[in-house]
Amino acid sequence: MNEEASGSAMASTSLSSSDWIFTNFPLISAVLAFAIAQSIKLFTTWYKERRWDLKQLIGSGGMPSSHASTVTALAVGVGFHDGLGGSLFAASVVLASVVMYDATGVRLQAGRQAEVLNQIVYELPAEHPLSESRPLHELLGHTPLQVCENLGCCWRHTWSCDSLSCSSNRSSC
Repeated sequence: MNEEASGSAMASTSLSSSDWIFTNFPLISAVLAFAIAQSIKLFTTWYKERRWDLKQLIGSGGMPSSHASTVTALAVGVGFHDGLGGSLFAASVVLASVVMYDATGVRLQAGRQAEVLNQIVYELPAEHPLSESRPLHELLGHTPLQVCENLGCCWRHTWSCDSLSCSSNRSSC
């Protein structure tokens, strides 16, 4: 009898698992945060330079940080969905912390080094073999203030998404 019950439970779980991706609040929050951050970059580029640069939709660097947005929304989404006391929330917070620490450290310094290297290459004589090389990408990291601003925006966005999903579907909250 127990085998039959567990077998039917597994069958009903596998049938409902086909739509898990559309009801996974932390995943939806992370993907939306990424899409919103990248879209904002597209519009800020248009506002500043009066041109549409579709590379902004997939490129890294610049503000808002799509990396920080994604991991922050994931951590906050996991916190809202599974609670703050679980190991999944702890792991997502650690992941978010590492990504944001990296953005303010290694990636920021790599961007500053790219600026210096681009200037050196720009000043090379035309006959130098490196004078025709493509410039390095300079917008790689973020200042700590930029990361904190991003953190606050993502937390508010995910909180508002959680409020909307709970108000439309009270039984799942």
